[in-house]
Amino acid sequence: MLDLRGLSSVADYFVLCSANNERLLRAVVKEIDDELAKEGAPDVRIEGTPETGWVLLDYGDVIVHVFSEEQRAFYRLDKLWQKANPVVVVQ
Repeated sequence: MLDLRGLSSVADYFVLCSANNERLLRAVVKEIDDELAKEGAPDVRIEGTPETGWVLLDYGDVIVHVFSEEQRAFYRLDKLWQKANPVVVVQ
């Protein structure tokens, strides 16, 4: 999770994660949305599909990017936003 406050007006935080295959990507997206809905998060806007290897879940101040490993390596958002402070890093 990257803290974008002061760097972007698009969102305060980006959450970046990867899944090994399309089925897992679909499950990760569903679990994130289900859990955040239980916590009262605002309605999500979703862009992309598991078939494309990149799904973006927009919760307003927090944007979650769920990538296939190939798409994450290609787009390298971690590197693009390298000035952002990492809040949570899980390997």
